[in-house]
Amino acid sequence: MSESGELKRRPAAIIVLAAGQGTRMKSAKPKVLHTILGLPLVEHVLRATFPLDATNTVVVVGHGRDEVVAQLKQTYPDVKIVIQEEQNGTGHAVAIALETLPEITGSVLVLAGDTPLLTTEDMARTINAQEGHAAAVLTANLVDPTGYGRIVRGSSNDVEEIVEHRDATELQKEITEVNSGVYAFDAKSLSEALGEVDTKNSQGERYLTDVLAILRAKGKNVNGVTTSEENILGVNDRRQLAAAGAVLRTRIADEWMLAGVTMVDPSSVWIDRTVTLEADVTLLPNVQLSGTTSIYAGATVGPDCTLTDTVVESGASVIRTTANGAHIGADATVGPFTYLRPGTVLGAGAKAGGFVEMKNSVLGAGAKVPHLSYVGDATIGEGSNIGAATVFVNYDGVAKHHTEVGKHVRIGSDTMLVAPLKIGDGAYTAAGSVITEDVPAGSMAVGRARQRNIVDWVLRRRPGSDSAQAALADSSNKNSK
Repeated sequence: MSESGELKRRPAAIIVLAAGQGTRMKSAKPKVLHTILGLPLVEHVLRATFPLDATNTVVVVGHGRDEVVAQLKQTYPDVKIVIQEEQNGTGHAVAIALETLPEITGSVLVLAGDTPLLTTEDMARTINAQEGHAAAVLTANLVDPTGYGRIVRGSSNDVEEIVEHRDATELQKEITEVNSGVYAFDAKSLSEALGEVDTKNSQGERYLTDVLAILRAKGKNVNGVTTSEENILGVNDRRQLAAAGAVLRTRIADEWMLAGVTMVDPSSVWIDRTVTLEADVTLLPNVQLSGTTSIYAGATVGPDCTLTDTVVESGASVIRTTANGAHIGADATVGPFTYLRPGTVLGAGAKAGGFVEMKNSVLGAGAKVPHLSYVGDATIGEGSNIGAATVFVNYDGVAKHHTEVGKHVRIGSDTMLVAPLKIGDGAYTAAGSVITEDVPAGSMAVGRARQRNIVDWVLRRRPGSDSAQAALADSSNKNSK
């Protein structure tokens, strides 16, 4: 029997067990909906099963079923969902799943919904190992097998039975080969054996593991195929959730580097499973990429960036930036210490510089907001420059208003643009202006009061102060000349 990860035959069904309460998570959220690297635990499992192209995929839910069902209907609407009203064990869960799949023949893969590190290859190997046997189980050898069901093998090296840790003898507890919770069964053999599973165990539940002993008692063979300890690790508490996330982070980083992405320090880069990257992207240290973020060839992101649901086009440079729902055009530059909020679009070659915040705004090709500015609800034409400390005053306390800045406009430093407002192509605003009216194309807008100097105000109102002494000294120097 080959143990290749290349699937030899399409499974008749895949059954994912996701009904458990997960009490050790200490959470109101169902365990299988806890998230690592952009996906709930159960979706990591489903994602790995899909290349197997099963005829049927069934998820058994119970605890928190309304939340789990709502999530799965949104992300995997073609998956069949079965409700386990009372959690009477894994054997019971598989039995009610089979009731929805009458008269199926072939291989049935069963696995848990809280094992996000399981690989498609290991699932395929388990299905392949079942060929010619009534069942196959995926196993691993652990340094510390405490808590896991032990694999008891016979003289021919077939699996005789699986004994749960709480039911194992002291001798059986010394066995280091453990059950992963991943099984492939012949559908008919599975259905017949489930009818004989009882509840004579410490939990009073119907164990799926008892099926293997029943099959052996009938003279049928059960195969075992071994994988690494890392692949079978389940999530039962927050520590294990974090540990699984760390392993998955490394795997995802390795996959992208092999696909042509440069990472200067991959240990500091976190990439959601849902992110897409092209070859020749460069990621510098301390980068987090989440959601539907996409980065195109030649772009450089980092250091110190958090991008969520953001597009970065070819050749762009993004430094020390937080972006959420933004679109950064080709060859654009962003940062440092920049915040791009949802609806922000930067055209080709545009710049959003240091300490700039933008929201629901379009910055045209080659346009610049170099530093220390807030741009909200605005459209800025190509080639325009927004001077330092400019604020787009978009909110009147009740509603947001839009500002339109034309092409090749020059906004002077420290300008307040009070929306709604339109500034024509080629116009200028004087530094320090408050602009409340539309500015025609090619005009200079000045919106500031005329300066008035009150001579000797400090000497009269702040006598004896350091400022007064400095002023007096300056006056004496001038008088002596």
